Amino acid sequence: MLAVGLLLVAAALTLNGYVTGVTGETHAAPPATGRPSAELARARRGGPVLNLTAGAPSSARPAGRTVALTFDDGPDPTWTPRVLDVLRKHGAKATFFTVGSKVAQYPELARRIVAEGHELGNHTYTHADLASVPGWRLRLELSLTQKALAGATGLHTTLARPPYSSTPAAITVPQWDGMRSLAAEGYLVALTDLDTRDWARPGTDRIAASALPSQGRGAIVMMHDSGGDRRQTVEGLDRVLTELSGRGYRAVTVTGALGMPSAHRQADAMDRFAGTVLNTAQRTAGAFTGALSWVLFAAGALTLARLTFFAVLAWVHARRTRGGKRRKGRAPVWSAPPPVTVIVPAYNEAAGIQATVRSLVETDYQGEVEVLVVDDGSTDDTAALAAALGHAGVRVIRRPNGGKPAALNTGITQARHELIIMVDGDTVFEPPTIGRLVRQLADPSVGAVSGNTKVGNRRGMIGRWQHMEYVIGFNLDRRAFELLDCMATVPGAIGAFRRSALVALGGVSSDTLAEDTDLTMALCRFGWRVVYEERALAWTEAPTSLGQLWKQRYRWCYGTLQAMWKHRRAVLERGPFGRRCLGYLAMFQMVLPLLAPVVDLMAVYRTALGDPLPVVAVWAGFVVAQALTGWYALRLDGERASALWVLPLQQFVYRQLMYLVVIQSVATAVLGVRLRWHTIRREGTFGGAASVPQG
Repeated sequence: MLAVGLLLVAAALTLNGYVTGVTGETHAAPPATGRPSAELARARRGGPVLNLTAGAPSSARPAGRTVALTFDDGPDPTWTPRVLDVLRKHGAKATFFTVGSKVAQYPELARRIVAEGHELGNHTYTHADLASVPGWRLRLELSLTQKALAGATGLHTTLARPPYSSTPAAITVPQWDGMRSLAAEGYLVALTDLDTRDWARPGTDRIAASALPSQGRGAIVMMHDSGGDRRQTVEGLDRVLTELSGRGYRAVTVTGALGMPSAHRQADAMDRFAGTVLNTAQRTAGAFTGALSWVLFAAGALTLARLTFFAVLAWVHARRTRGGKRRKGRAPVWSAPPPVTVIVPAYNEAAGIQATVRSLVETDYQGEVEVLVVDDGSTDDTAALAAALGHAGVRVIRRPNGGKPAALNTGITQARHELIIMVDGDTVFEPPTIGRLVRQLADPSVGAVSGNTKVGNRRGMIGRWQHMEYVIGFNLDRRAFELLDCMATVPGAIGAFRRSALVALGGVSSDTLAEDTDLTMALCRFGWRVVYEERALAWTEAPTSLGQLWKQRYRWCYGTLQAMWKHRRAVLERGPFGRRCLGYLAMFQMVLPLLAPVVDLMAVYRTALGDPLPVVAVWAGFVVAQALTGWYALRLDGERASALWVLPLQQFVYRQLMYLVVIQSVATAVLGVRLRWHTIRREGTFGGAASVPQG
């Protein structure tokens, strides 16, 4: 699905890029290299219409007192109708050498040109310089233009004019070679006698003067109906036709001026169909690219606004917590440290279970701490290793494998105390952590407390990337979520809860793969406050390979989607949680990641189409903004700012991995596939530690 979607987007961008990669009328003519042949020398002295299809080149010019007005580079939605109005006013006919891409964009103008008796010529599809393109590109330009004409008018044309051409005397050797290639495709080449150079906007007087033949001669006159402001051309055309009428001239098409049959030929049904498809595809690609540019601009603005807004909220949160305040007034305190039950759900956690349990019993919390290790049918020595520590306050509960929610519910049932802390089997607490979590529960309105999860194994590049993500994307956000009353997740690695609240909810639900997000949302909907305690530190083991990271984040993302769907009715409920939390998750964890591949494609597209500096500047600007936010987040968490060096590299591997996870998760959810639990291999980061990491 992703490949097909990106292929369609790439095709649209490629077509639009090919069409819009037009140089313009002021393109410098190629240098006159090489010696002219005898044929070219004769052509330079001949008439403006060249027939190179026969053995020997021949040329022709209009009869006396006959003018063939020609207009290049259109049709244009602004100026072509004005030119046609002036021609109709004077009863004149003209030949329009059209650019195929503009015919595809404005087919109604091509039809009007034909309907009013004018003639069409081929001016290539993208205004390409035929003197400098390879043969395949020349043939493609001509063929696409013929298809665009067939789709718009049902006609082909036998007339062609190379872009950047002028009078026969100005033909260069490369241009001559291009004209021979035109002739090989069956075209009659129409140059000009009088080049008004109106593209330079020299003034109405000069345009009119340069378009008038002298001494009753016939002439082909070159003007333009597109490519910029053509007001002077329209005014000059009206003056020229008035003057020509007074001198007894007639204004006709190129073939009419030569006494030839019309250049129009009926296109067959296949060409008309192909042309219709081409024209529709081009307009669709143009509209899609334009809309996508605005969408990506909005996405960039939202991303920058989010970074700024969350940094400000984090600053407010830091000021409040530094003063020991939550909302208004000073935070409540316990009269005496209450007893606490710590639940450790464990499945095949032999690599780190002893370090986890040891960190819990070595706490400096003054109240009673009960530790329940719930072995969920492990196939290794998890239960035996936990029991082997021999701590009196630790109970090991064995149960058949039923999943993490079932293990947690077993612990909740067996817990003897009202305050419950949940911790994963690969996570270790610092000694003050339990006390800091419990301190927030002194406020009776608080139903859950999120701790501050730290990546313990951050030596490799993957670990460093996750360290930055935890600090910026998780812990900084939770400061803002607390102030906005829309906490999305109390992480399974470290969270404190009221047992009565959990029991009232029916325990931990197994409806989703993100049981921590599901539980947090349920608590918020039930009216409990969920707060963040940044000083309650827990060190967790992050995945060490891209494959393991993919499995973990796939489960997280899919489970979050499940939780959002399960709690979708919260949007309609009273209170800010539903609209703020679900709206934020939908925008920043679903919609924007789904657009991320297109952002990368657009970056390549803009770089290939033009100057790469704007793309690099935008990318650098986002990295700088992210780095500033990251620096502040690291500062708030007491981390070293030297970790910021991995942020630019994060844009080329880690970012793509994260948005591909979101895409796969959304596709899995849309297709209705039931994802099973993905187990992550444990490396035992803290398994050999004699004591808990400090700071």
